Amino acid sequence: MSAAVPRKLGKAARLILVGAPGAGKGTQSGRLLEHFKLSALSSGDILRDNVRKRTALGIEAETVMRSGGLISDSVMVRLIVGELAKRGWVQSRAELTSGITMTGGLEVLGHGAVATKLAASNCPTSSFLLDGFPRTQKQAESLDQEVDMNLVILERISNRMVHEPSGRIYNLTWNPPRVPGIDDETGEPLTRRPDDCPETFAKRLKQYDDATLPLLEHYDKAGILWTVDGKTSDEITPKLIAEIDRRFG
Repeated sequence: MSAAVPRKLGKAARLILVGAPGAGKGTQSGRLLEHFKLSALSSGDILRDNVRKRTALGIEAETVMRSGGLISDSVMVRLIVGELAKRGWVQSRAELTSGITMTGGLEVLGHGAVATKLAASNCPTSSFLLDGFPRTQKQAESLDQEVDMNLVILERISNRMVHEPSGRIYNLTWNPPRVPGIDDETGEPLTRRPDDCPETFAKRLKQYDDATLPLLEHYDKAGILWTVDGKTSDEITPKLIAEIDRRFG
């Protein structure tokens, strides 16, 4: 891929990147972070940082984990929103209830829920890519109650080829066949799945965990889901950059 000139955004981008295993999501995340100088927010890192610093939420989460339980969605959302508020990217709950107005180009978010939805900074420096959360529709709904994301990108698996008789799968980015289009073991031709068009993306999503399809349908209904496909990571990256430029440049 030829190097693209890094660009500054014109307004804040609050992004989630979704991709099935092997779709190259990590590669694209790294390229977007570098190109647009976005901040990466890992839900796992935020959780571990709160546990290490012995915050109230960190202690609560640690207690649950030590007992073998799972961290509730509400706790994870509060951890994430707390990190966003600490960085000045969203209004804190205390500021909202006290009526304090933030500065820095804010937009009040929410569909008629101004009383409870936090305001988010629209400054370009408040842009971030959220990793590891949400993974389910319920988690997305919990996050929506606090602050809206404004673009969810689905990277589709059009770089995958299959040897149908055996089920062997090749990825043209990280696990290509030795001979293009040919199965390594049998020498027989590989095929590409026929359902790569946008009209049938829901069918492709059935390969994901059961929780993933409702998550993407949730964001599709919200009007912020955008799909991108390509045969290789190098083909997908310029499309991602162009779309983010179009929306936030």
